Amino acid sequence: MMMELIPCLPDEIARECLIRVPYRGFSTASAVCRGWKEEIESLEFQKQRKVSGFTRPIVVLTQADSIGASAGAAKNPFTPSYRLSIYEPATETWAKLPLVPGFSDGFPLFCQFAGVGRKLVIIGGWNPATWEVSKAVFIYDFVSATWHRGADMPGSPRSFFSCASDSNRMVFVAGGHDEQKNALRSAMVYDVAKDEWVPIPDMALQRDECKGIFRGGKFHVIGGYCTDMQGRFEKSAEAFDVATWQWDQVQDNMLDEGTCPRTCVAGDGGNFYRCRSGQVALLEEGGSWSAVAELPPDVRVGPSLVTWQEKLMVLGSATHGGRHMAYVLDLQHYTWTKLEVSEEYTGHVQAGCCLEV
Repeated sequence: MMMELIPCLPDEIARECLIRVPYRGFSTASAVCRGWKEEIESLEFQKQRKVSGFTRPIVVLTQADSIGASAGAAKNPFTPSYRLSIYEPATETWAKLPLVPGFSDGFPLFCQFAGVGRKLVIIGGWNPATWEVSKAVFIYDFVSATWHRGADMPGSPRSFFSCASDSNRMVFVAGGHDEQKNALRSAMVYDVAKDEWVPIPDMALQRDECKGIFRGGKFHVIGGYCTDMQGRFEKSAEAFDVATWQWDQVQDNMLDEGTCPRTCVAGDGGNFYRCRSGQVALLEEGGSWSAVAELPPDVRVGPSLVTWQEKLMVLGSATHGGRHMAYVLDLQHYTWTKLEVSEEYTGHVQAGCCLEV
């Protein structure tokens, strides 16, 4: 005889209670009994939370530890210690995720990461102590609030590759460079559920320091440069169509000449945005970029962008080495809101992504 989720209540009513548990309470609720654990970990539970409007966006950032920076300065003044910060728009609260296993004094520098369902997948990067290039995969589960290792990225170690997720199961990786600084065309996909890597066809062009965005069933790889053009960024982009398992024709003029694609993002509606000349610009259907909002002066240096639910967060500083501030742009009305950020969360931001949990 199957036990009831909550004694004396029909299971459908019990589920209505459980889907209202905030994600921070998942690990505690899962420990109550086996039935609750199986329920909370199920895909159906996540679907029901989303349909019922109880999921919430969570912004994850790789951010320099501004509090610990002075303490670590004598040890290595040129290598700040990075960690994972999270911002919850619904509650306007900031917090830290637990340290990645094996990185007690920091976080893999220049790693790539993406949200997959209720998990955060971190791939590669450099060991901040040894500068060794890593192929390791670490997965943080927001249900259990724990880290575990995934299957290492296959092939030779690569750095500065593009990375993006379909948000459900797959993380796509393409480009970057090998240990001899040769730019790469190769690409692959990580199936989080199976913990397996699968190769996909090579891109048409080598792309080092490219940007990955998943939009409309396609993995878009934007910009980058080939081995012979070190640091001189391409204007082009190409997209891998998951349905056909092929790359589309190269789009020759996605960016301006010599533009770093780091700030390119896509909104929930599918529009591409980026920072350009002190402005937020939108990619029009004809292929041209048009300004939609002026960047606030105190985030114009080194901006990082993250989108969710018709919102665009910009984190940056007013000067090189300055405190990073945060603003949110309403993508329907193009109005700015400044976020309250404590000193603890004003360190330099390398990258960001958003999950719905």
